[in-house]
This record gives sequence, structure tokens and C-alpha cells, in this order.
Amino acid sequence: MPHETTPDAPNVDIRLSTGQSEDVLPLEGIRVLELGSFIAAPFAARIFGDFGAEVIKVEKPDGGDELRNWRKPVGETSMLFRTLGRNKKSVVLDLRTDAGREAVKRLVASCDVVIENFRPGTLEKWGLGPEVIAAIAPDAVMVRISGYGQTGPYHDRAGFGSAAESFGGLRFLTGEPDLPASRAAASLGDTVAGLYGVIGALMLMLQRSRGRDTGSRVVDVALYEGIFSLLESLVPDYDAYGMVRRRSGGTLPGVVPMGAYACSDGLEIVIGGNSASVFTRLMQAIGRPDLATDPSLREAEGREAREAELNGLIGDWTAGHTLAQAQELLDAAGVPAGPVYDAPSIAEDQHYIARDMIQTHEVVVDAEPRLVRFPGIVPKIPGAQGRTQWIGPDLGAHTDEVLREVAGFTEAELDAVHAGSTHAH
Repeated sequence: MPHETTPDAPNVDIRLSTGQSEDVLPLEGIRVLELGSFIAAPFAARIFGDFGAEVIKVEKPDGGDELRNWRKPVGETSMLFRTLGRNKKSVVLDLRTDAGREAVKRLVASCDVVIENFRPGTLEKWGLGPEVIAAIAPDAVMVRISGYGQTGPYHDRAGFGSAAESFGGLRFLTGEPDLPASRAAASLGDTVAGLYGVIGALMLMLQRSRGRDTGSRVVDVALYEGIFSLLESLVPDYDAYGMVRRRSGGTLPGVVPMGAYACSDGLEIVIGGNSASVFTRLMQAIGRPDLATDPSLREAEGREAREAELNGLIGDWTAGHTLAQAQELLDAAGVPAGPVYDAPSIAEDQHYIARDMIQTHEVVVDAEPRLVRFPGIVPKIPGAQGRTQWIGPDLGAHTDEVLREVAGFTEAELDAVHAGSTHAH
């Protein structure tokens, strides 16, 4: 059960982020072109923008990125888009038209990174494939994110994060044993692929900067491969031991004790006592020093064999304490533990606020300005800390500015682009 807090009346100060900082951002001077929608490519491009790169997001006419409409009960633009679109410039171009594709080529000429997450073959069909990009901007790195990658027998399958999480093995392991496969409440397949895309691009850029250029310019990220890479020894365990991991609810095989435990005030705390030294401290904290010194519980196998017993003892102990009391005692004992937080709890927590992970911006929602709290920037880099200069912009807010200043468009050419976008549908 989440904390009983009121998001409309926080008990902490709300600080309005101004985007001002003395830090020199590590990616200043880098220009990124985002040709994508939904989550994977936009997530990758956002990381570049967070640390100072100029990110130009190309959106289609008639609504732009569909994320603008996700989880949006009122208003024109969702908070999901405002979050993923921060620090980006929105440019409306129709890539199905000659004028739109020509505009993209002129933008590519001055870009360091191009990020896309179309179905394989789509950019080639539009005349914007890697060979074309390389001819226009030989040093530009191209990040290509797709469901199954650019090669292989399934490369032309449509692929969203949901399919990738299934094909990659994660959903088979997620949920209760007697229920159908479940999912995490976030787009893990997309965001993990976005992270790998950024890592790949930065590796190629670093390699080139060190004078060891191999000519590689394309980063090929498959959504399912990002997920599969998270599953540790899933396949090695199968080959070595004949072990096929299955759904196990809120626990992990061999990781004992670990789970969510109810406290006396109806709130929950997650406790991880699954290493020998931590287990010893946990047993002492809950008043069971006999188990802390039990030689049969020193190794993971012994604790796994008594999983139900150990979880029952820990649950009995937390049931006799409020969440705050349990957290204080476990902190003092050096046992990893944390409350099960909901959105208002996160938004008001002093640690989140102290580390600038809650940043407030004014947003117009359904024609009414509101102060809205957004997530901060990861990772922390002292002296070069990223910042939110602006939240996700309105559709096409930067079209003229970017085409004029970056692509060198004349007023007549701008008029032609606008006319093409207007009549394309």
C-alpha cells in the first residue's frame, strides 16, 4: 500500500527549475537528429539533450509523435511527452514527401548523431538509409533501434517493446506462477534499448576522437537483445544445470530472503537480506541471533531451502512495526531496505528533492498554467551536471528556427515545406 500523501498539498517546498547552471555540459556542441517516435529513440535522444547536445526532433504533421496523446486525460500534450521530449526542438516534416526528405538531408549535413526507430527498411525506402546519411555526413553516427535488429530472419517483423520483452524472455519470468505472464509498469524494452543506443554512439564517437577510427558509423540495437542482456545467466543455467527459470512472483530464485513485507500501518517495505553478512545483520535486527549464527544458513542454498520460514519470520517482525520504525531499525543495522513508494511519496521525499530528482516546471494543461513536478537527470556528474532547459515542446515549435538556422532555408523554402506538410494528407 502506498503512503497516504496528497499530491496537491505537498509538505515540502517546491523549487522551480530555471535551467540555469554554471556547469559546462559534456555534450555541448553535439547536434543530434531524432527520426523516431514512441519511446526507444526519443528516450535515447533525451539523454543526449540532458547533457547539452542540441536535439532536433522531427515529427510528422497531423499530431506529431503519438506519445503526445498517451495517458492524457485533458489538454493537448501528455506529461509523458513533456518528459521524454525535454531539451528538444520540435520540427514538423513529412518524410513521405520529397520536400520533407530533402529537409532532413540538409539537417543531417550538420549533425553528429542520427537516431531512428522505424521498422527496418523504412528509411531506405525513403532514400534516407545509412549509405545516404554517410554520403551527406561521413562522420555522423547512426543509431538504429528496432524490434529484432537490422539483420536476421525476423528483422522485418514489426516490433514494439511488449513483443521484445516477451521474445527476450522477461515476461515468461514476470508475474505469479499460476497466472498469465505479466509485465513491469514501464516500457523496459524501449528504455533499455535507448540506453544501449546512447552507449554505442558515444563509444564510436570516443573511438574516433582518440584517432582509432575503424569507419564504423552504425549502432544496431534490437529491443529484444537489450532485454535478453538483463537476464543474466538465464540460458547458461539451462545448459549447465537443466534449469528453466519460471515465474516466481515477487521473489527471485536463490535470492533469499528478499521481498515486500507488510508493516503495522498497512504500508510495505522491501528488504534484501540475501548476502551472508547482510543476512546476519538482518536476523540480529529482528531479534533472531540464533539464526544469524546458524551455519546451515550461511550459504545461499541453505537460505533458499528455508525460504518460507525466513520470510514468515521477517513478515511477523515487520507486522509489529510501522514502516518508519522498520526503516529506522534496518538502516541502523545496515540492512538494505526501502519503502514501496507511489508518485506522491516520491514527489515529496526529502532525498529525491535534495538530489534534484524532482524538478518543477510550469506547464499549460487544458489552457490553465500549473506547476508540475518532473523527474530529474541521471547520472550525476559534479561540475558537468545535466539540466532540463525546457520541457517537451509544442508540436512544431522550432520548425522555422531550425530549418532557417541549421539547414539554411530561405523564406520561400520554408513556405514550400509548410505547404507540403499542409497538403500531404
